Amino acid sequence: MREQILEMGKRAREASQAIATADSGLKRKALELTALALGRERASIEAENRRDVEEAERRGLAKPKIDRLIISPKVLGEMIEGLQEVARLPDPVGEVTGMWTRPNGLQVGRMRIPLGVIGIVYESRPNVTVDAAALCIKAGNAVILRGGSEAFHSNSRLAAILRDSLQEAGLPRDCVQFVETTERQAVLDLLGLEEYVDVMIPRGGEELIRFVVENARMPVLKHYKGVCHIYVDEGADIEMARRICLNAKIQRPATCNAMETLLVHGEIASSFLPAMAEDFRQNGVELRGCEKTRAIVRDCAAATEEDWHAEYLDLVLSVRVVADMIEAVRHITRYGSQHTEAIVTQNFERAHRFVRQVQSSLVLVNASTRFNDGFQLGLGAEIGISTSKLHAFGPMGVEELTTTKFIAFGNGQLRG
Repeated sequence: MREQILEMGKRAREASQAIATADSGLKRKALELTALALGRERASIEAENRRDVEEAERRGLAKPKIDRLIISPKVLGEMIEGLQEVARLPDPVGEVTGMWTRPNGLQVGRMRIPLGVIGIVYESRPNVTVDAAALCIKAGNAVILRGGSEAFHSNSRLAAILRDSLQEAGLPRDCVQFVETTERQAVLDLLGLEEYVDVMIPRGGEELIRFVVENARMPVLKHYKGVCHIYVDEGADIEMARRICLNAKIQRPATCNAMETLLVHGEIASSFLPAMAEDFRQNGVELRGCEKTRAIVRDCAAATEEDWHAEYLDLVLSVRVVADMIEAVRHITRYGSQHTEAIVTQNFERAHRFVRQVQSSLVLVNASTRFNDGFQLGLGAEIGISTSKLHAFGPMGVEELTTTKFIAFGNGQLRG
């Protein structure tokens, strides 16, 4: 297995040198051809996905995890739309981001270049295969994909379509490679390829991400977990707050940008929480609250210290009543994971104070935490959401898959 992974690394490095200088039109063509092929190959994709879903059900995989695995017509449509949007994005490679002139007349600037070879280790969602590969291609990178065993057949089929489209467009097939095994050793072998892989990006649960961080020999772009909060402020539009909070919790509870903790201003808790709790109950959400919450909401379990740290990825929500926004921000600072936070308020000054004070990768005003997503934020797609501020923070789109080099133009300058 090690020799096979090593060979993939060598081929990826060679392919990365070709795509790094590839014409923008060729990269756009490869993505457009992939979008067409996904529509054309809908039946074969659904068949392979059905194999994965049936196997997951036999293994007793939790329902939220099975939901993340399914390539529904909607999900496939979003994959196609994402490819088309990434294809339309400006090519960042070769962009000069600034030029300045030194006193000696030397003109200095920065130019965007690809990262090189990117390794991605991920779980569950097959759409990651297409989203990640599309962004890597657009940014002039080669990519080695290692998906989870639960989506093996879906990922394998999608990767084959990507490789065929690259070849049809006139680019190396090895710009996209997929590790065709579910053996855990393959991940360790991939994490040891520091000679060929420039950066590793894990997507999945905290256990997977920590495993990658502990074993990778190359830099890692990561987020450990998404402990996301919504703070409902004094004087908030109650009906708007109910809609936002319900969407943030139940629309896709197994995602990293789903709300895990609800914070409510004490002045509106008694008028807001009873109806909000009933909304949650009707949608199967289990509530765990502080003492003030439990005094207002019947049948609410007591929240423990562990609950405030928890990323449930399920229909479970912790609820705390706070004195004001200052206490809400303190709670987020202590327990949050710098992923996504939101405030629901009608107070302009507090909204802007919340945005300034909360140091998460996306801070929203009067909107669901579920918007922390590359596609929703206009990046076309995302390769992941980074909660480490180096080298990217938040959803990583095309631009985040490049770096900059210095360039300089002179007319004979010598250093004295």
